[in-house]
Amino acid sequence: MARILITSALPYINGIKHLGNLVGSQLPADLFARYNRGRGNEVMFICATDEHGTPAELAAAKAGQPVAEYCAELHDVQADIAKRFGLSFDYFGRSSSPQNHRLTQHFAGKLADNDLIEEVSEKQVYSIDDGRFLPDRYIEGTCPNCGHEGARGDQCDECTKQLSPTDLIDPYSTISGSKNLEVRETKHLFLRQSRLRDTLDEWISSKTDWPVLTTSIAKKWLHDGDGLRDRGITRDLDWGVPVKRGDQPWPGMEGKVFYVWFDAPIEYIGATAEWAEANSLDDSAWERWWRTDKGADDVRYVQFMGKDNVPFHTLSFPATIMGSGEPWKLVDYIKSFNYLNYDGGQFSTSKGRGVFMDQALSILPSDYWRWWLLSHAPENSDAEFTWENFQASVNKDLADVLGNFASRVTKFCRSKFGEVVPEGGTYGPEEQALINTLDKRIKAYNTHMDDMEVRKAASELRAIWVAGNEYLQTAAPWAKFKENPEAAAAVIRLSLNLIRLYAVLSAPFIPDASATLLKAMNTTDDSWPDDVTQALNTLPARHEFTVPDVLFAKITDEQRKEWQEKFAGKRD
Repeated sequence: MARILITSALPYINGIKHLGNLVGSQLPADLFARYNRGRGNEVMFICATDEHGTPAELAAAKAGQPVAEYCAELHDVQADIAKRFGLSFDYFGRSSSPQNHRLTQHFAGKLADNDLIEEVSEKQVYSIDDGRFLPDRYIEGTCPNCGHEGARGDQCDECTKQLSPTDLIDPYSTISGSKNLEVRETKHLFLRQSRLRDTLDEWISSKTDWPVLTTSIAKKWLHDGDGLRDRGITRDLDWGVPVKRGDQPWPGMEGKVFYVWFDAPIEYIGATAEWAEANSLDDSAWERWWRTDKGADDVRYVQFMGKDNVPFHTLSFPATIMGSGEPWKLVDYIKSFNYLNYDGGQFSTSKGRGVFMDQALSILPSDYWRWWLLSHAPENSDAEFTWENFQASVNKDLADVLGNFASRVTKFCRSKFGEVVPEGGTYGPEEQALINTLDKRIKAYNTHMDDMEVRKAASELRAIWVAGNEYLQTAAPWAKFKENPEAAAAVIRLSLNLIRLYAVLSAPFIPDASATLLKAMNTTDDSWPDDVTQALNTLPARHEFTVPDVLFAKITDEQRKEWQEKFAGKRD
């Protein structure tokens, strides 16, 4: 039994996320977690809300709430939506937790002990009209490198160049739009990650199995221009982790907090500590996942994230871990994703354009969305959600292939043999050919899932469903029944077992439908099929079952047009 630690990028606290956010981290992470649990591995799947920084303060002010109250409320909202989407976190924590406060301050102290923290007097942009220093991401302007007009003060998303606010041409405050800005002096702590450049470069170069998307972004940050820069880890804000050196005050840093990018990834560890406390376990329970001197040496740690989060997880967070000098677990594999676009454009919160997680669940159950998103995951390039494609995929894959198979088999059996697995007849060449096909395809499916090749795994799963339909059509039990009821019984007995097998294999993708099929087959046996022949004999003759309700309803043209218009958003 392997031990697998899985984390997905933390959703930010200020609002409900859209489907592009979901497929870029949490959903494929859940797929991998469910698959590994199904294979009998020990899994720890961790996520949390990312709650610090100016955006949380501004969102709370807009809502007319204290920021702590706002974050607590939105955490519960996001946790509820995640649960309804079937995201099987072992724990969904909060970066504002006491555990994360202590760990963030601990890491800062260790980095300082190792001469990797430097106090820097720097000039930062102050908005006179807003009456505050502006964090990097609340200053926008023109990128000096590529000319993109929407570059932020920390990075240009167009060319991915790392920036400082003072690099921007014609900058303005994104809070008020004001250009009445001036540069003022303030003191901050910097992580001297440039000192770890060679170590990081060697470490990343050793990850020959990582996706090209992951390593190419990391290498670009390491080598382009001036290379890896030191990064500020504190900010002049009220909401956040207070700047301390371990549990001691940090002279000169009174009233400051750690920058959100520094404390957020530490929350992966913090949330695991939260999990231990919530389950009345001692520190050894979470340390065995994170400290190689406490048992984490045999853990495989996998991260899932969108490409915009790659630089911090390949460079800055590893620099924090390495720089501490302590035996913390480093990530073994980073699965990164490109962007999901929406119907010819981009998702837009401000314009109400696109489908957000709560809206998706208001019109269709989660499995419809899970299947489409995972089978169209933006792995090798950006992908695009269109309503036409969504309708076609749901109707063809889920309704016509999987749902239709379960319906035809169970209803035919009920009409001819009753709601029990029929006895009589033997498996012949047709059944053996199906078993051989399934054996090859399940092995390929397992390989794709092990390798986190999401779209290939979905394609293989669909092919497994199709194989059953083709077998049923060729074996034609409705024709056999007239001349040889026992031969028809053998076909149906195998097909009922195939429904159970489909439920097991499909559970990582569509867990609710899987549970429905297992319940209909009147079994709790969800063991992964190591032997296909054995798997197709799990439900014995005379075993009772029930005919399930319609597994997936087809999307009509009228529904598609209605939703397409509803989620088009405001036009420019």
